[in-house]
This record gives sequence, structure tokens and C-alpha cells, in this order.
Amino acid sequence: MKVLLFGGAGYIGTHVALEFLERKDTVGIFDNLSSGLRSNVSPDALFYEGDIQDKKRVIQVLEEGWDVVIHLAAFKAAGESMLRPVKYSENNITGSLNLITGCIKTGVKHFILSSSAAVYGEPSYLPVDENHPKNPTNYYGYTKLCVEENLKWYAQLKDLTYVSLRYFNAAGYDKEGRMRGLENNPANLIPVVMEVAMGIRPNLLVFGNDYDTIDGTGVRDYVHVTDLAKGHVLAADYLLANKGNLVVNLGSEEGLSVQQILDTARKITGKEIDAQYVDRRPGDPAKLVASSEMAYKTLGWKAQDSSVETIIETTWKVYQANQKRMKAR
Repeated sequence: MKVLLFGGAGYIGTHVALEFLERKDTVGIFDNLSSGLRSNVSPDALFYEGDIQDKKRVIQVLEEGWDVVIHLAAFKAAGESMLRPVKYSENNITGSLNLITGCIKTGVKHFILSSSAAVYGEPSYLPVDENHPKNPTNYYGYTKLCVEENLKWYAQLKDLTYVSLRYFNAAGYDKEGRMRGLENNPANLIPVVMEVAMGIRPNLLVFGNDYDTIDGTGVRDYVHVTDLAKGHVLAADYLLANKGNLVVNLGSEEGLSVQQILDTARKITGKEIDAQYVDRRPGDPAKLVASSEMAYKTLGWKAQDSSVETIIETTWKVYQANQKRMKAR
């Protein structure tokens, strides 16, 4: 199989590439390196530097002939998307349409979208399945939903089949230690916990400890990045078997609270990790957990490496390996 990963030098993309390379598939990485790391791209992968907003460059690379295109080249900071919507519309919507139309022009018939649970917005019921109402509460989530809707139309009108993978909270690093570079400018809970453990931040702010949850802190569905990567491989096989279009959640189906993550991180790192409990953030639901039953039924996918211990252990090892660089910032 020849698979081309747009945004393949990023945090999730590099793990996806590893899974395909382990099968001896031909892997291409297309990335502008705005947030991805060249050092994390395997020497066994073909690398193409470029931007998805550059139509000519996109077509040039697609013309080399690929069985499957995987689109991971989106900006993903929900808060930033509300402050800089033009940045997100140009890259996440216009750039995505460049890829989709580029595939049609060059005869690439199979497309996998890195989508997000952000398309659902605040949960109306739990666990959240694929039939849940789609009502994004931030512009980032809207851009993902917009691309999904365009894919649905193009699949009806053109010779294109697709799988949309709605991620919940990606976390962790490769268990074999092959990813040594850290994600650039992370804003998620676990990287912040790691930075406090390393002494880069003074403390962790815990937004709310009076929710109706197991310990009062918010609960989210964390899925190990290697589990996500395996989902892409299964999706590619699904498409090449001509099984049609598919939209599925990829989540662990097990909620982890902020306090559980903090307690586990303290145990594994041996660090105190100071935490300050502050008021809830407006709009934050108490709990958000996926149903991944559809992914299991259609792809045979189930999270296997998404325990809180595995997520924290693999993340801490990479942060330790980058300790000198982190403290020099």
C-alpha cells in the first residue's frame, strides 16, 4: 500500500506513519513543519515539504500516485480558533478542500480524515456515539464538521470513498521510545502536568473540583496515540476492501478524571506536582466519554494501550529525554 500523510510530521501523524512502516507499506509525509518535527520523521518514509494551501504543491505530490491519503494537517487549538477564525478557515477548511479536490483530480480514490469529538459540542447523553447531535461549541470543531460534510457530498458526486475518524483526547507516546521529539506548544492537560513535574511551570490549575464525578474533577476520554494510529491502518484496509464510507469515534470508552491523571503522574514521576483548584470554566461538561462500538463492529478496532499508567509512563519518558532542552527555553 502507498499511503500519503498530510501533516505526517506532527504528534499523531508520526505515530500513524510508524504503524504503516511496520507493515512495510510505502509512506509519504507531507508537512510544512509549522508544528511538526522533521526529527520525528522516520528515514524510511518519503518526505515532502509543503503547505496544504499551496494547490500546485499538493497536486505535484499527489500525482506520484497513492492508494490512500490521510489528512492530519489541521490546526487544533480550540481556544485559538475562537480568537483567530481566519487562520482556521484558511487552513482547516480551504486547505482541506484543496486536498479533497486534489485527490479527485489525480485519481486518488481513498481518503481518511483526522476528525474530532469537537464536532459534537456539549454532550446531550453519554456515552457519545456517532448519532449524537453535532453542535460544535468552538470554531475548530466547526471546521472539522464542515470538512466532514464536504466529504459526504464529494463521495456522492465523485469517485471518492472516505473514513472520518473522530478522535477523543489523544495522549501518550510510542511505547518503544521511537518518538523523541515533543509536540510543539501543547495546551492539553497531560503536557501541562509534565511541565509542572519538570519545574517548567509552577503549578497546575484544576478548573473545578465540585462536579458530579468520582472525585469532583472533570472526566474525559483519553486514548493512547498508538491506539489511534492503529485505527488509521484499519481504516485504510477498510477502504481498500471497497467497503464504502464510514464515520466512527475513536475513544477508550473509559473516562479519566483530572485528579486520577494528577495522582498517577505524581506516582510515576515521583514529583510533588503542585495543583491549585480554581473555579470551573464556563461550558466545561462534567464528563465526556465516547462510545466506540461502531469502530469495533466495522474496523475491529478497540483501544488496547490507553490505561492511565501507559499514557503517563510513555509521556514522562519523552519529557525526561527532552529535559535539558525544555529547561533551556
